[in-house]
Amino acid sequence: MPCFETSLGRHPRLTEVALPDWQSQGLATPAISLNPEVHYQQHIGLGGAFTEAAALNYQALTPAAKLEFMTAYFHPDQGSAYNFCRIHLNSCDFALGNWACQDTPGGAFSIAHYESAILPMIRDAQAMLGAKIRLMVSPWSPPAYMKTNDQMNLGGELKPEFQAQWASHYVQFIQALQALDFDIWGLSVQNEPEATQTWDSCLYSPEQERDFIGAYLGPALHAAGLADIRVVCWDHNRDNLYLRASVILSDPIAAQYVWGSGFHWYMDDCFDNVQAVHDAFPDKHLIFTEGCQEGGPHHGEWAVAERYGRSIINDFRHWTRGWLDWNLLLDNQGGPNHVGNLCSAPMLSTPEGDQFVIQPSFYYLQHLSPRFIPHGSVRILSASATDSLLTVAFSRPDGQITLVVMNDSDQDRPCHIRLRGRTLPGLCPAHAMQTYVL
Repeated sequence: MPCFETSLGRHPRLTEVALPDWQSQGLATPAISLNPEVHYQQHIGLGGAFTEAAALNYQALTPAAKLEFMTAYFHPDQGSAYNFCRIHLNSCDFALGNWACQDTPGGAFSIAHYESAILPMIRDAQAMLGAKIRLMVSPWSPPAYMKTNDQMNLGGELKPEFQAQWASHYVQFIQALQALDFDIWGLSVQNEPEATQTWDSCLYSPEQERDFIGAYLGPALHAAGLADIRVVCWDHNRDNLYLRASVILSDPIAAQYVWGSGFHWYMDDCFDNVQAVHDAFPDKHLIFTEGCQEGGPHHGEWAVAERYGRSIINDFRHWTRGWLDWNLLLDNQGGPNHVGNLCSAPMLSTPEGDQFVIQPSFYYLQHLSPRFIPHGSVRILSASATDSLLTVAFSRPDGQITLVVMNDSDQDRPCHIRLRGRTLPGLCPAHAMQTYVL
């Protein structure tokens, strides 16, 4: 019955700590009550994104550093066992520039660009995991010739006459990856469809996204025998999650093709909007598709780790089935990024580029990773007697229970765990996360 802790003052990285024995009598609150008989959503997994930036930074590491990196993220027992990750269709901001699988209207469709860095990195990750990684495909922009502004950056819209051809790009990309034996779990329609970014971007109104799914993307996937590919709408912030979902999922034509809604964290938290989508459309699903700390690398900042912890725990408690971090590895400045949109990542390269430094956020993510919450786990009821302790719990396929507890206050907090008539005495230190396997 292990407990793992990461704490600012005691254990700055994930460390197994000793536990007392269970007691038959209850202890004074604050306590955390678990009820394995109350079930919620089934869990998919947690992972990050294989961007061109991450792959190039990985490529620059020494062989020993590459092994350490892959072990930390993907080893099923010693690492985080990441099993669910994201890949971009065409370029994104964390690429070296704008590029597309078909740069000209009559040109050949090719994923050759991915073989230089991205696909080799995924192959190394799968070798370490010992299994295929479920990949989610997301486009930032169609090729420039398909857009109303004739460029991949600065928003613009998909030209109506290219809707069918753009839908076929998703099909061709998925089929090309499948031919190389990669496992494509699903796709999102468009990354951040409400934002005109200085980087690769494309705008869709809720109605435009609805109609593109219903008339073009959904039928194209089904015609190609890809009906099992999950279609995720929105793929933007929580603030307008319900608005977008209500337009698309209320339409029977579009909704028949849509697995669920994806969202990011770059505006207000708005966790109630995640719950609202579940309440309004309980037969559809929710997934967090991207989050990172903006504004540079944020070397060693504990607050970044706590942002991850608060978000993941609250998202899981509001019916989210999977959670995708953004770049797996960035350089010492938080890049490369072809428009200077530098950000943080759980691992950052050293200035020389051949080694990396693990950030506190990595360990907070590891507490909630497939190492402790495997694919197929089911969230169960967990109730905390104090607002100072955030909790989420899962019943695992092996019959054990994983409980994650986070204390982001400045004070140590008692956290006595109550389960099946017994109590486990506990203490969660200030600014700490703990994972119990019960």
